Amino acid sequence: MLSSSWIELDASAVAKNIRYLKKRIAPAQFVSVIKGNAYGHGIEQFVPLAERAGVSCFAVYDAREAHTALQVKSEHSRLIIMGMLDEDQLEWIIGKGVEFYVFTPQRLAAAVEVAKKLKRKALVHLELETGMHRTGIEEVEFPEVVDLIRKNRRHLCLKGICTHYAGAESVANFLRIQNQYQAFLRLKKELKKAGIVAEAYHSACSAAALIYPHTIMDMVRFGIAQYGFWPSMETKMNNLLSPQVKFTRDPLKTVLSWKTHVMSVKAVAKGNFINYGNSFLSTKPMKLATIPVGYHQGYAKNLSHSGLVLLRGKRAPVVGSINMNMFMVDVSHIHTVVPGDEVVLIGKQGELSISVASFAELTKTMNYELLARLPQQIPRVAN
Repeated sequence: MLSSSWIELDASAVAKNIRYLKKRIAPAQFVSVIKGNAYGHGIEQFVPLAERAGVSCFAVYDAREAHTALQVKSEHSRLIIMGMLDEDQLEWIIGKGVEFYVFTPQRLAAAVEVAKKLKRKALVHLELETGMHRTGIEEVEFPEVVDLIRKNRRHLCLKGICTHYAGAESVANFLRIQNQYQAFLRLKKELKKAGIVAEAYHSACSAAALIYPHTIMDMVRFGIAQYGFWPSMETKMNNLLSPQVKFTRDPLKTVLSWKTHVMSVKAVAKGNFINYGNSFLSTKPMKLATIPVGYHQGYAKNLSHSGLVLLRGKRAPVVGSINMNMFMVDVSHIHTVVPGDEVVLIGKQGELSISVASFAELTKTMNYELLARLPQQIPRVAN
């Protein structure tokens, strides 16, 4: 392996998570959200695992991610672009049969023109503005959108009508989510009166589906949960304490582990500064192991003096600063550490584990950010 670290994906965990989540939303369709390089898990590696677990619909953010997904998904699986598209990408997208969100009349009009040129229907999902105020067709734009659809039905296939909730994972947003839900139902009814009916309606992400089951509708866009993470502790506790949902062990299993090897081992006498600068002084004789991962590889600088790794089944603390490509850990208490020993940055070793949540807390980031920022150049392998 050419890289200094690697990420392992647990295929059985993927299958377990998807099986559980499918039961929670049946008979709605499971949509696997693989934006952000499959939340850091790797689109190329995750898509085949999800397909083996019975998933046949994927959602990405932009055309670049769609191109990656098209290389590895089966020809029978659907693909939806939920976000950024330039008009010059529409010909490729429509030609490939990729579905995509439409959240402005201008994008809808452009899609119609490209569909006419290609003599192939554009597969669109109308995203409605219901109160998040990010992207979405405004109600005042409905007459223009309705007119475009009515006049161009042979050039369009309305695969979905959808919206997105503004923070379903937090009880602080309860009223806002309920207002959005009611707004979506009202707008859906308004469009139906105008003769605009979609093949499917969808609004729920992981958090909404797991806390507000009435939002499930025809499809659910599962992101973080399929990778084995609750969207928030509130979401997990809501499910753990709910009389409708009973589990004693966490039904979601973390898919990702991040590992490397010891690069070198050296003894340092008492009274020496370790690594760059003078931020860490050895107050006793120490044995240090150098780990060939740094902030360039996604191991955050603010883990200096506070991070932990697992080595030979024990915790080893970071000493000194995190460098661009390496850092050091104290292994004075661990016997017979040698270069080449496996080091776990995130995951399990023996009876111990370093969870993504604990890693995120130390770096003062959230799970989503930590996962999505894992560099793409780190190899991903499925086990």
